[in-house]
Amino acid sequence: MKLTRIELHWVRLPLVAPFQTSFGTEYDREALLVKAVTPDAVGWGECVAMPQPDYSAEYVDGAADALVRFLIPAVGALPTVTAATVGHALTTVKGHPMAKAALEIAILDAQLRQAHMSLAEYLGAVRPAVPAGVSVGIMSSIAELLDAVDGYLAAGYQRIKLKIQPGWDVAPVRAVREHVGDGVAVQVDANGAYTVTDAAHLAKLDPFDLLMIEQPLAEDDLRGHAALARRLRTPICLDESVTSPVRAVEAIESGAAAIINIKPGRVGGYLQARRIHDVCAAHGVPVWVGGMVETGIGRAANVALAALPNFTLVGDVSASDRFFARDITPPVVMRDGWIEVPTGPGIGVEPDEAALKEASVRSEGIDL
Repeated sequence: MKLTRIELHWVRLPLVAPFQTSFGTEYDREALLVKAVTPDAVGWGECVAMPQPDYSAEYVDGAADALVRFLIPAVGALPTVTAATVGHALTTVKGHPMAKAALEIAILDAQLRQAHMSLAEYLGAVRPAVPAGVSVGIMSSIAELLDAVDGYLAAGYQRIKLKIQPGWDVAPVRAVREHVGDGVAVQVDANGAYTVTDAAHLAKLDPFDLLMIEQPLAEDDLRGHAALARRLRTPICLDESVTSPVRAVEAIESGAAAIINIKPGRVGGYLQARRIHDVCAAHGVPVWVGGMVETGIGRAANVALAALPNFTLVGDVSASDRFFARDITPPVVMRDGWIEVPTGPGIGVEPDEAALKEASVRSEGIDL
């Protein structure tokens, strides 16, 4: 393909309810969309960076700056472009995996639309639908939490993930487990809020038969996670710690992770996500797709990824209405606890022009 233009679109979508984690509370989703234009097709990608560098070092405006000043020129200098060549062209720029991932998937979307192939088929999906899981934020009270969990279970979600932090952990988890019974899949996510000295306290979660505790310690503390794993019966899942296939192998072989959450933006794109999936499969370690409060652009691509064979655990693959009253694409819909894998070309969805205009904050185009 020959790229002729890249557009950046800043959008803001209000959330149906505040979403609180150990590193802050979101009231709306400020997203950066990337549009790749070729003579024959248009592709879309979503940068999952947040407005502030709290989840990771990346943030929306920083990602946009990296795209405009470095990443888009690097790709624009190529005589022809495919998704496979994008990653190599971007290796001269250190870091910025979320920005790179957004540019790569926009180009891959255009490439696949031109080839009339779905992203799911391209990645190697083996399932027509994936189970829907939901992430439940920190609430102001246990009663509010139980009401929220009841609503998600009534809607059909197959797995409940509870955000935890010091002071909001054992009591709410106990309350949820007692409320829903033993038949509901429950896991927790700490987003790195604890230290290894909290091992005895975290062990108090063991009686609740959790699927896993996700990222209990800081992202750079593999040794601490390995030590914690020896103290807990609950399996440890790593999220922020795993940024590459090499890092995944280190986490597995050190005993720091029994499960790995793969977020395409965090690891630098869907092709890198597939490599991590393959490495984990070779080591017998299950994986699941993590969510970053994506719009329908990122959500549809995540559903395609979640249909690969080693994504055997329910991920953060929820319907659009979990977060948005109006998405910028036709809504991703859950039926009886399942979300169908898009079969159309590319990611299988594209923005609704009216919804995109309503959510738009500003845009910028770069001709190549």
